[in-house]
Amino acid sequence: MSALAEQTPPAAAALPSANPFERLAALIEGIEPGRDPLIMTIGEPRHPFPDFVGDVLADNLAGFSRYPNIRGTDAFRASVGAWLDRRYNLGGTLDATRGVLPLNGSREGLTFAALGVRDHLEAAGRRFGAGRPAVLIPNPFYQSYAAAAHVAGADFVPLDATRETGFLPDLDALSPEVLERTVAIYYASPSNPEGAVADMATWRKLIGLARTHGFFVVADECYSEIYRDTPPPGVLEAACEMGEGYANIISINSLSKRSNLAGLRCGFAAGDPEFMVRWAKFRGLAAPQVAMPLQAVAVAAFDDERHVEDNRRLYNAKFSAAERVLAPLFSDVVPDAGFFLWLDVSRFGGGIEVARRLWAEAGVKVLPGSYLALDGPTGNPGDAYIRLALVDDVTTIETALARVVAVLGG
Repeated sequence: MSALAEQTPPAAAALPSANPFERLAALIEGIEPGRDPLIMTIGEPRHPFPDFVGDVLADNLAGFSRYPNIRGTDAFRASVGAWLDRRYNLGGTLDATRGVLPLNGSREGLTFAALGVRDHLEAAGRRFGAGRPAVLIPNPFYQSYAAAAHVAGADFVPLDATRETGFLPDLDALSPEVLERTVAIYYASPSNPEGAVADMATWRKLIGLARTHGFFVVADECYSEIYRDTPPPGVLEAACEMGEGYANIISINSLSKRSNLAGLRCGFAAGDPEFMVRWAKFRGLAAPQVAMPLQAVAVAAFDDERHVEDNRRLYNAKFSAAERVLAPLFSDVVPDAGFFLWLDVSRFGGGIEVARRLWAEAGVKVLPGSYLALDGPTGNPGDAYIRLALVDDVTTIETALARVVAVLGG
């Protein structure tokens, strides 16, 4: 990574050269699908959203005529705070009045969190060593993490997440030089695309590093409720257990995956109250507010767990089907959480070759893992993989995966 002198205004880090879906479109351009297309590339939930959504919107339509407060409604913050308290056993220690903010979906918050963190740290006198500030991201990664570094004028430093590291970044590999200039680390648990889950010890270690070196943990926990058996631990839960408050922590989540409300564009950030207060002032000038009727839907959604349990059962049924259908070629395919399959297809030619074959021979569109990662000194950690989103109904999933087996096993 570059060690350029800091500039004012800061120069933005270069973004990855292409959107993964644009790269896939170029890969299969001009190739006719071998059968009627089945699309498994995009992680857009397709289960029914809660049946109360329409009624709540209808009851709150008048709110569309008003400018919302950037801090959200009292009811929204209280509902999110109460859900976090129940979910992570926080014992009332999180101040929802100062420590919760609404977001226009998680992507908006993830993208601008690093800019807010850099502003917050510099206002407190933090400097970033001899080089440019750095934002640490897992590799493979959600593209908004790189955008966050770009917006904040920081280098993005990819941390490979491989089978050997449990598909999570290896925190022991961080050098003192990098830690000295780190603004934030983006840490996804459950991870996308691998579905790996950080344990409490990992969260505690990460929080300890952040507080020792003066950076922030931006925890992307958007898949927290899509798990197989055991609820994944969270960063707020670990901080509560440590007993030193929520300094240096931002947890980001949304209703997109939990409640199948991707189009609602409503999520939240929660954590460090001093940061949240300062970030709210910036957001009041620059960020889009969340409409009050949408916040009312969020209140109802966070107050209800029945639809979340039903949603999880549907995903788990599909993973059971995937395990059965893929058994002739693959073992141990079911991740701890999330709704993606992350299949090692190295023995069939690697992710790019397999993605091309599956489209040309079976009409199944999957995403090469290397398109979600950056090349490094030891190669690209996604080269061997393809990502498949299990968002359609179980019959469609079974059909698509049967085609995968037929092509690769033929």
